[in-house]
Amino acid sequence: MSILQKLVLASGSPRRIELLQQAGIEPDRVLPADVDETPQRAEHPRSLAKRLSKDKAEKALASLKSEEDYAPAFILAADTVVAVGRRILPKAETIDDAINCLGLLSGRSHRVYSGVCLITPGGKLRQRLVETRVRFKRLPREEIDAYIASGEWRGKAGGYAVQGLAGSFVVKLVGSYTNVVGLPLYESVALLSGEGFKAHKNWHVARP
Repeated sequence: MSILQKLVLASGSPRRIELLQQAGIEPDRVLPADVDETPQRAEHPRSLAKRLSKDKAEKALASLKSEEDYAPAFILAADTVVAVGRRILPKAETIDDAINCLGLLSGRSHRVYSGVCLITPGGKLRQRLVETRVRFKRLPREEIDAYIASGEWRGKAGGYAVQGLAGSFVVKLVGSYTNVVGLPLYESVALLSGEGFKAHKNWHVARP
């Protein structure tokens, strides 16, 4: 008799949900885990991404403790950090945030780090850290203003969404594209599959 597997995504990000669906994985539950994302003093961007993904997974686990249906679930969490050198860029919430981020990214390279954390039904914790290098073209002020007017930047790490209009800013990208979108698919699916989750069970009903 097969055991019914359940997957909880500890994120409310539509992009992460869509990326999992792209891989044929439908979360049984979406459980946003709000944690304090303030970097610690002198914290490296890669350490921040790992720490926050772990915090989110553990917070979701604690929330599910009292629910029998979801207590034995796989819990997947992720956090994405955009950085120039060791400088961590914010998730842009204001126009000034976005203008500052885009001005800093204009004509130069930056790195996108995603921490992915999986807690298995048996309580094991597994993590991966993925790094992608991205170079933007030089952005004239009128192009920055036009992007600001789109509103696409709001709530995005580094003030941009690579899967949208800002894809036209990218001169070069080295590494995982899905990492820059918000969830590195290869590493996430590999984590799940490595711990026994049937990641490909729905592929037979996939549509082109």
